[in-house]
Amino acid sequence: MRLGGRRTSSNIERQTGGGRGGGFRLPGGMGGGGGLPLPSSGRGQLGCGSIVFIVIIFLLMSQFGGGLGLMDGGGGTGGGGETTRGEQAIQDETDRFVAQVLASTEDRWGAIFSENGQRYQPPTLVFYDRRGTSGCGAAQSAMGPFYCPADQKIYLDTAFFTEMRTNLGADGDFAQAYVIAHEVGHHIQYLEGTARDVRARQQRVSREAGNELQVRMELQADCYAGVWANRERDAMEPGDFEEGMRAAQAIGDDTLQQAAQGYTVPESFTHGTSAQRQRWLRRGIESGDPAQCDTFGTNRL
Repeated sequence: MRLGGRRTSSNIERQTGGGRGGGFRLPGGMGGGGGLPLPSSGRGQLGCGSIVFIVIIFLLMSQFGGGLGLMDGGGGTGGGGETTRGEQAIQDETDRFVAQVLASTEDRWGAIFSENGQRYQPPTLVFYDRRGTSGCGAAQSAMGPFYCPADQKIYLDTAFFTEMRTNLGADGDFAQAYVIAHEVGHHIQYLEGTARDVRARQQRVSREAGNELQVRMELQADCYAGVWANRERDAMEPGDFEEGMRAAQAIGDDTLQQAAQGYTVPESFTHGTSAQRQRWLRRGIESGDPAQCDTFGTNRL
């Protein structure tokens, strides 16, 4: 993506020295958005054991909240440490790119909301290194990027991008931008009230039905990421679309489960298959219309 020279968002924070970590906080209920966690080492190629570890944690996070998804719950863990904001929170070019993508989502979603007579309230993105704290509990690299509705913040350890490239074959700046735009999509769901409604419905249904609702949440966030990309057509470069498709393919439930155990359990899916994630990201990119992202009003995901 061509974002050089673009402004960086002022809604950026960095946590240093204050993360307590020590395990996952598992919010209660059916709540979590789940997502793609990382190996505990945060580095290196995936062997069979690492893949199994990833999917075990992935399945836990699918039920209780986690990365590339939507964490439920409230009440932070507190802790000390320092927080820097704005330009001071940017340490390298990867951080700057993330801050530029976030600024772009602010501009594009601000325009979309304005078209509907509404005012967009952007989220804050928090960088942390391995361990941090959020309004939803502990933030750890193994959780992957996640959105916390309790404080309306996105949490990111940028080491995740290294894992995407080296372990998942999802390379490129647009693949990184897709991750950020997906989390912003969860913020849109929070603002629209979709997240609250889905959580309430999940409390009244079976685990399998709750998982299906979560799949629809994640696919809608993928579609919203595509809507943002459509509104940034002038910044798109040859190969960007393919980068997004590869990233969506790499984090499908079926792909992860097949890699870990040699078979899939569809009723346990919480994010959608690779084909579904690609389909809804593509729909958003091609339409540029949030109204085309109604994953709750269709029988065909």
